[in-house]
Amino acid sequence: MMSVNREELKRLIDEIPEQDALEVYDFIGYLNMKRERADSQQLDVASLAEDADLIRQVEHSREDRKHGRIYAKEAGLDYLRTKIKEFEHEQNV
Repeated sequence: MMSVNREELKRLIDEIPEQDALEVYDFIGYLNMKRERADSQQLDVASLAEDADLIRQVEHSREDRKHGRIYAKEAGLDYLRTKIKEFEHEQNV
């Protein structure tokens, strides 16, 4: 990563026209927003590892795979279509 002389950067900003200074200001705001968004999207593995509901879902999924209770793509779509039809039928009753 390249090192930046902040004093030189400040000097350059002081010398640019006002309109360019506004663009630099907007760009700095964009960079800050981008960094904040990236920071907020970081996966918090530690909290996931302590999430009892998530752990239960993973264990249930492992059991389903172990006992063959998983669906191939088409079988899964058929299952969902059937469930949707059942739900729609119940709503019309």
